[in-house]
Amino acid sequence: MIDNKLAVEEAERTADYETVKDSIRADVDREIVTSGVGQHDVGQSQRIENIADDIRRSAVDEFVETEREVERGRAAARISQVVDYAFFLIYALLTMRLVLELLAARESAGFFRFVKTLTDPFYYPFRGLMPSLSTQDGFTLVLSLVAALVAYMLLHLAINGLLRIIAHRKVEI
Repeated sequence: MIDNKLAVEEAERTADYETVKDSIRADVDREIVTSGVGQHDVGQSQRIENIADDIRRSAVDEFVETEREVERGRAAARISQVVDYAFFLIYALLTMRLVLELLAARESAGFFRFVKTLTDPFYYPFRGLMPSLSTQDGFTLVLSLVAALVAYMLLHLAINGLLRIIAHRKVEI
C-alpha cells in the first residue's frame, strides 16, 4: 500500500517537474525572441547563458531532492513491513493463547506452556487488568488478553502512521 502511494506521488512529482520545466523553457524562448535572435550583444548572450545555467542547476537540485525522498520512502516502507510482520506474530500468538484459554486447554500440555512462555512478555502489562469470565467446565474468556490485542493493534496503527508521515513529503502548506 505504501509502495503504491510512493509510486503515485513520484509520478505526480515528475509531471509537476515537467510542467515547471516546460514553463521555464517557454519563458526563456519568449525572452530570446523578444530580444531579437541574432541581434543580441555579448551581455545578452551572457544573460541567456546564466538563465540556462540556472535551469540546469534547478533541474539537478530537483532530481537530487526527489531521489532522497524516494529513498527515504523506500526505507520507511521496508521498516513498516518489518513492523507489520512483528505485530502479526504478536497478534497470532496472543490470539492462540486466547483460544487455548477459551477452550480450557490443559495447563500441563507442552504446546500450551510454549505459547504461554512466548506470550508472557506481551501479556504481562495487561495481566489482571480485567476479570476473566469462566464457566463451570473451565472455559475462560480472558478479557485482559482481549485488551492486550486491542492495545497492540492501536500501537501498530500509530507506528505505521508515523512511518507514513516520514515516507511522504508534504507538498502543500
